[in-house]
Amino acid sequence: MAGFFSLARFAAMVAKEFVQMRRDRVTFGMMVGIPLMQLILFGYAINSDPRHLPTAIWDADRSPFSRAVAAGMRNSRYFDVVRECAGEAEADELLRLGRVQFVLTVPAGFGRDLVKGQQPVLLLEADATDPSATSGAVGAFRALVDQALARELRGPLAGLAAAAGPVEVRVHPRYNPEAETRYNIVPGLMGVVLTMTLVIITGLAITRERERGTMENLLSTPVRPVEVMLGKIVPYIMVGYMQMGLIVVAAKYLFQVPIQGSLTLLFVLSFVFIAANLAMGVTFSTLARNQLQAVQMSFFYFLPNIMLSGFMFPFRGMPQWAQAVGSVLPLTHYLRLVRGILLKGNGLAEAATHLWPLAAFLAVVLVIGVARYRRTLD
Repeated sequence: MAGFFSLARFAAMVAKEFVQMRRDRVTFGMMVGIPLMQLILFGYAINSDPRHLPTAIWDADRSPFSRAVAAGMRNSRYFDVVRECAGEAEADELLRLGRVQFVLTVPAGFGRDLVKGQQPVLLLEADATDPSATSGAVGAFRALVDQALARELRGPLAGLAAAAGPVEVRVHPRYNPEAETRYNIVPGLMGVVLTMTLVIITGLAITRERERGTMENLLSTPVRPVEVMLGKIVPYIMVGYMQMGLIVVAAKYLFQVPIQGSLTLLFVLSFVFIAANLAMGVTFSTLARNQLQAVQMSFFYFLPNIMLSGFMFPFRGMPQWAQAVGSVLPLTHYLRLVRGILLKGNGLAEAATHLWPLAAFLAVVLVIGVARYRRTLD
């Protein structure tokens, strides 16, 4: 029986695997780090009912009743009034740039019409590119208005407060009036697919050279580190554009996503995001000792990108520390850029606010990658 199975041999193999696990610190770190990261993100950062959403108010009435509604929004858990607009153009720009989630418009004569019992209109415009980010606040707004006005409608006006709906609340979900989830998900998939595939593919670049023994051939040539990195990145840029083309075709003809902006502008600006992911992958390949470690690092990078970028969960529903981390990640800014162009029809001026963080990330990663590659050669 000892020839078929030996407890001593079995114990030796188990001990060997523990020794190997201890030596491969990257793999051991992934086994501990990934569950810990998922626990923290799902436990603390993920919130499907966002609150304290940035809101702008355009009050053309300036009556005690309009001020009561504004005060009620400031005191609510769902709205965070960050701007009082001077006109419709400013309110429209804030929504288009994504700086606010809601704009409340109080028309001139609102208080006068309310006193006359003519049921004046309050207009709440919402950036509905992500329907899940606005649904909770929209649902609470009707009760908020009634409660805010109840304190003002007293004495001779008490009959208006008792009536159902002293004002008419109109909600205008802009950029996605049907609240179709696919309008938000499909454009976002463009950034997710590019991040997942390009980082992993290029993460294997230099480690594959090292494992196959072809790194020595590169060391004997006069090729400089920058030239090697760019040479490994450029072919995959075309791969990224092919993936973008497939997603755009599917978005338009399979999912009927309305494309409001310029596809040419989208493809041109996407170069920075594609290059940033490729540079990240090459940097991982200089840090990893083998292809397995390169893939593990790529996954460790991909997980917070998809969780904290606003792709799976509303970005503004996360705590401030999670939003700060997410603002460093390139996918966060690329999602806003893509959705802004495709769903809002944004041009270069509006897209530039999301482009410069991508360019800064690309520059930092390239510097680190080149420095690491020089160290690898030494």
